[in-house]
Amino acid sequence: MKTGFLILVITALLNSSTAVSQVQRNALDINFEFFDDTIDIKTDSSVFVSFNAPLSAETIEAFCSKINTAHYQAIIDTLIEYKEKHGLNDWLYYQLIRKTAQQISAKNENYLRYTLYKWFLLSKSGYDATLCTAKDELLFYVRSDENIYDIPFYINNGKQYVCLNAHDYGKTDIDNDTVQPVPVHIAGAQNAFSYRVTQMPDFKACDYREKDLQFTYDDKVYNFKVMLNPQVKNIFANYPIVDFESYFNIPLSRETYSSLIPVLKKNMAGMSQEKGIDYLMRFTRYAFLFENDQDNFGKEKRLSPEQTLLYDHSDCDDRAGLFFYFVKEIYNLPMIVLLYPTHVTVAVKFNKPVGKPVIYNGSKYSVCDPTPQAEDLAVGQVSSSLRKTAYRVVYAYNPE
Repeated sequence: MKTGFLILVITALLNSSTAVSQVQRNALDINFEFFDDTIDIKTDSSVFVSFNAPLSAETIEAFCSKINTAHYQAIIDTLIEYKEKHGLNDWLYYQLIRKTAQQISAKNENYLRYTLYKWFLLSKSGYDATLCTAKDELLFYVRSDENIYDIPFYINNGKQYVCLNAHDYGKTDIDNDTVQPVPVHIAGAQNAFSYRVTQMPDFKACDYREKDLQFTYDDKVYNFKVMLNPQVKNIFANYPIVDFESYFNIPLSRETYSSLIPVLKKNMAGMSQEKGIDYLMRFTRYAFLFENDQDNFGKEKRLSPEQTLLYDHSDCDDRAGLFFYFVKEIYNLPMIVLLYPTHVTVAVKFNKPVGKPVIYNGSKYSVCDPTPQAEDLAVGQVSSSLRKTAYRVVYAYNPE
């Protein structure tokens, strides 16, 4: 009797131990740093789905069928909760998805599976994302209703889908390849993706680096110690060319703003509006070295205001964006952006125009060129090489 009871107890303990072991084996904790936070997601090993077969619509569909049965909801809930709590714009949310996919399936270990996870997480977050194949490449698209340049896209039922991973294939001419859509779709994935960045994330204070900037104004040397975060370069590393309105309205991060804007305001205290804008124009013109994008990056690249502060070299559209940000933040005056065939500049609407004004929609704007020219241009002056050149107004800003 005692022997039988002992056997039952041992069997129960073994079964219990096996159950606990199974729970422990299946438990999965996804943990990584994201800017100034730590993301912690508790799920289980069912979210690991293998993908080692040759790339085809059939193998992609098989992966999707399996991942759809996994316990993925905790991941999606955590990501969306973080997005809403921190007010992440879509581009920054995509960076969060990239980091999450990297934790589940490292990019350098299995690129195709990494791309499938990015597509799945973005789609389950409600975005209208699609997959296509081109030869042995897996292309990942998302619907966007904005003007996006320099990346492949296709039109389906009048909707534009832009490629999120073209940069991973180097100089491959995806537009000329035979792109085959894969017929997989996530229910409820219908939101368009926006490239507008209206809020920068918070970074850890220890990740900032101090950069010395200097320029001379009215025979006085002004020195600045600006706090900048190298992570900003990573955030915008694969950011495409978007319209001028989107670029010019990307703000500075909190630490960078606090280290520069109050100092500019202090230096300009007591200056007239025209004098203050002249000061900002010359700071933007002479505190940085000039280099065109082709020499600097090997391609056309528009920098956000904080990127322009980060890089040692910048061109005319980068400086125009930074100057625009300064004027908007400090004076909040109406402005227009002028696009010439080989140049970009800004014109400001003063209470009384300075120099020969540019007329736009019945208002008079004074050109303030923040890029070095052969002549030392004052407020209201246009370079002699551009005075007879046609331009377009590509963005008009009017304060609320």
